[in-house]
This record gives sequence, C-alpha cells and structure tokens, in this order.
Amino acid sequence: MCEKCTGNLRAPSRRSVVLFAASAFGLLVADSAGAKEAQSPPKPENVLSPDASLTRLMEGNARYVAGVSRRHDFKHEREALAGGQNPYAAVLSCADSRIAPEYAFDSGRGDLFVCRVAGNFASDETVASMEYAVAVLNAPLILVLGHDNCGAVEATIKSLKNGKPLPGHLPLLASAIAPSVKTASQQSGDPLGNAIRQNVIDNVAELKSATPILSAAVEQNKLKVVGGIYRLRTGAVDLLS
Repeated sequence: MCEKCTGNLRAPSRRSVVLFAASAFGLLVADSAGAKEAQSPPKPENVLSPDASLTRLMEGNARYVAGVSRRHDFKHEREALAGGQNPYAAVLSCADSRIAPEYAFDSGRGDLFVCRVAGNFASDETVASMEYAVAVLNAPLILVLGHDNCGAVEATIKSLKNGKPLPGHLPLLASAIAPSVKTASQQSGDPLGNAIRQNVIDNVAELKSATPILSAAVEQNKLKVVGGIYRLRTGAVDLLS
C-alpha cells in the first residue's frame, strides 16, 4: 500500500466508537422488539409489572424457606425456551456457592436473569448485562442480593484495616467493595453486617442511576430496583427499604 493511502488511514476516535456501539445496541433492541411482535413470549406468565414481579419473587422465597418448592418440568421448559426468553426478574447475586437465586426463589428455567460476582457489585459488565435484561428482554425488576457472612466483604474489611493488599486479582473485588466498607465503618453495630447491607444499598443506587437505559426505565416506572439480604441459616431473603 502506498504512503499516501496509509496516511489517510486513521484510528477511529473514541466518540465514533461510542456512537457506533450506541447505534448497534439500538438496532439490537429494535430487532428484539420486532421479533416479539411476531411471536408471543415463551412464558406469558412472566409478563408482569415491577410490583407483581417482586411479589412473585418473594412468594417463591417463602415456598423455598418452608420446604415446599414446586416441581419444575425442565424438559418442556427447555423446549419452550429454545427460541427465546422473557425472565420476570434479574438478580445481581454474590458468587458464593451457598447462594443460588434460582433455588432461593423457587424459579424455573427462563424465569430469572442472573449475574453473579463475589461481593455482588455492579461492574461495567454487570450494568451492561442488566441493560440487556431490561431493554431487550423486558425484565421489570432487578434485585441486588447480598448475604450473611460474605467472604468478599470480610476480606475487604481486613485488607483496609491492616493495609495489606490481597493476592492475585482479588484487589479488583476489594476496590469495588471498599467504598461501601468505608461508609459502613462510620455506623454503630456489627462491622461486617453493616458493610454487607451498605454494599447492597450502594449497588441498588448504582443500578438505578445508570444512564441512559436503566435510569430511564426507572423514571418511566417500567423498572424497579431493590436490594435484599439472603440469610444463610434460614434461606429467607430480607428486603431492604
């Protein structure tokens, strides 16, 4: 290639990349909307208002706590969901092996859109995933789910207290959780319990204010974002006001 040609080849600007991404996402939403107009949702019972979604979520948790979870026909659910999905709620949960949102809320396949990361915090990737759940899949509810004795939060507290960085890539988790830990350190009571609660509260606020998609859905009353704490001993989820 000649020098004149190569001289005209410029790397795309950050603005052009952002505009392209926004345009592509808009087309994705439009394509999804067109597909939904052409066929009914695979699970019509999942088309709910934000309040109805929260009620259904907590009713499922009550069954789980009582040990009367429903029997789910996974075979027919797989067949029905092969061509699409319409979850009635999205959950941002800790990756702790003792926490399984699908079990905790007695849900079937295609009911919950779940993102899990140690410390249940809203990274850029998580926000993007939740945007997909809301804008494309029409999920009317997001639950940020923390839990008792969270190891990621406890490790962050210890790291900040003794000034020693965590090994490997763990500082990435600690840096995301640290602001909540610092806020909670000013509160009276159990430091770990306070930090776990504050971390949920802060990430609910983060998702509610995430522009342009989630914040707009909240303002239009198409989306509710709430927080809760999963109790390890009982399996109950306590919603935070």
